[in-house]
Parts: sequence; structure tokens; C-alpha cells
Amino acid sequence: MTATAARAYRPALRPGVLLSPPLLRGPRTVHLVRHPVTGDAFEVGIKEHFLMSRLDGTRNLDDLAPAYAEEFGRRLGEGHWNRLLGLLGTRGLLVGAPDPAPRPSAPERPNSLWRGTRPMVADADATTARLHRTLRPLLHPAVQLPLLAAVFLLLGVLTWRAGALLDGTAEVVRQPFALLGIALFLWASITLHELAHGIAAQHYGGHVTEIGLRWRFPAALLYCRVDNYLFLPGRRAKLIIAGAGAYLNMLLLLPFGVWWALLPVAAPESPPLSGLLVLGTIQALSNLVPLPPLDGYRMLGHALGADHLAPETRTYLALRRRGAEGAEALAGYSARARRIYTAYALGSTALVLLAAAATLMFVLHLLG
Repeated sequence: MTATAARAYRPALRPGVLLSPPLLRGPRTVHLVRHPVTGDAFEVGIKEHFLMSRLDGTRNLDDLAPAYAEEFGRRLGEGHWNRLLGLLGTRGLLVGAPDPAPRPSAPERPNSLWRGTRPMVADADATTARLHRTLRPLLHPAVQLPLLAAVFLLLGVLTWRAGALLDGTAEVVRQPFALLGIALFLWASITLHELAHGIAAQHYGGHVTEIGLRWRFPAALLYCRVDNYLFLPGRRAKLIIAGAGAYLNMLLLLPFGVWWALLPVAAPESPPLSGLLVLGTIQALSNLVPLPPLDGYRMLGHALGADHLAPETRTYLALRRRGAEGAEALAGYSARARRIYTAYALGSTALVLLAAAATLMFVLHLLG
């Protein structure tokens, strides 16, 4: 393409190209771009995203240059424009461009008795879509707001009567059949936890690519993969999708909480219900802890608009430890990035210490 033709060219992104909201990644703010056919994704900077979001087939370089100069305070050069067109054309993201050659997939690790994964559903997206259509009336705010209030009320009651709950849990430790029933309930709730992520994703326009079984001997758990929810606009949808599993776990405890609250103190059903409520609440709330790979970690990343929060924090701390050698790299970090990575380093350390102390106290109480 000649320089004149490139300047007059009015490119358009091919239908279905996905552009993510801005994400903080180390010293940079990036946007993810996803090919609609191959599913390949890569990242671009804020300037490239500014231009790509305006490629609708009606604008050329001269049309975009004034808006670019107003946004970034500098002229959009022909070199930058041509490099962007070359990148998008090579990756098959423009109308009329051929799809890129598929990249060779990495060899999958073979399954064994000790670890592996196995898809369980032929069409995961269709399956979760059917579940979503069935459950959609229950997802209306008129239903969900009272249920959310009931969950907070349950948490308040459990906190208020924590002593009786812990005493009952300590007693149920000596009842193996009751413990087996609690374990089966918790395993089933984990399965429903994963499906809740998929149904929430369907509700907000996400796409479920796989539902399967993952095992790490001796444990085996269901998993649900949502491949495009990072590209959903706004943070609310992503937060709800990430938190849907823990929320469902608490909903499953509601009838048992009412049952337990209405029982006399000395009722024989009280210890098993206490153990179920304590262990079920720990299971649900521990998923909201903002440490990888838990759901709370993803929720914190969505709330902050930050990607790869834990590894980028480690990189930032490593640069700080290098002193003068890392000063040049640190200069590229914005004040916001510095605050986020420092706060996450301090907060995650405090959470690990708190979790260790709480676990020790809980075990000592049960053994006491």
C-alpha cells in the first residue's frame, strides 16, 4: 500500500472483535484484543485502543488525527498509523484481511490417576444457556435483593452465636457419619458453585467454553471456564460473575441456618447443623479472600482494573529491592500503580498471617 493510499484508507475492524476495558499491568495500562474466529488474544496500549475503537470504515488518517491530538497532545504520525494497520491486517482483525494461521497448540499433559482434567459436557455454552433460561426469573432483582439480605442476616446470626456454633462443631468432630454427610454436602456445593459462575456469565453475555472434572488425587472437583468475561463492559458484571459461586454457597446454607436457629440448644440435630454451617460458611467466605487463585482475588483485580495483580506485585517489589538498579524501571510506574502494588503486598501478607492464626485457633478449639 502506497503512502497516499494508506492515508486515504478507511479501515474497519471485522465484526466480533472484542476490546477489553483498560487494565493496569505493571507500569502500563493496556487493553486486550480478541480475534472472533481464532480466539487469539493480545494486548495493545491506550493509544492503539483509542484508534481501534474508532475504526468503523468511515474514518481515515486525516479524520482521526484531530481527535488523537486532542486526546494525547501530539500529532498522529503516518508511521504510527501504518504500523497499526500492518499489525491489525497481519492478525486478521480488519474487514477483508485473511485469518491468521492457527498457532500450534501446546501439547496437553496426559491424564493420570494423580491429576488430570476431563470435559463432561459436549456443548458447555448451550448447557449453561438452558440452565440460565430456566433460572432467569429467579435472577430478577425483586428475588435476589431479599435473598442477599437474608444471607447478610444469616452471617449476622452466625457471628452473634459463634460460641454455640463452635461448641457444636467440636462435638460433631466425634461423629464420623455426620462428618461424612457434611463433606458430601460441601462437595456438592462446590459443583453448584462452578455452575453458578457459568449461569452468571450467561446472564451478562459471557461465553462458557468448557465444563469438566478436574482431579488432584484424592480430590475431584467440577470446573467451568468462561473465556470472554474480561471483555464485558463495566466492572459490575465481572464482579458478579466472579462472586456468584460464593454467593450460591451461602444461599444453600439458608434453610439449614433457619433450622438450626429454631432448634432447642440440646437438640441432637444441633451439632451436625452447627458443623455444616461453620464449615459451609468457611468454604464460602474463604473463596472471597483476595489471594490467588480464589474468586476474591479475581474480584479485587476487577474492582481495581488491574490484571495479574499478584505477579505484577512481585515484580514491583523485586524492582524496589534492587535500589538504584531498579530506579529506572520504577520511574515508569504511575502513582496509582505504586499505591496498588504496595497496598496489595502489605494486605496479602497480613491476610496470610491472619488466616494462619485463625486456622490454628479453630483447630485448637476443635481439639480442646
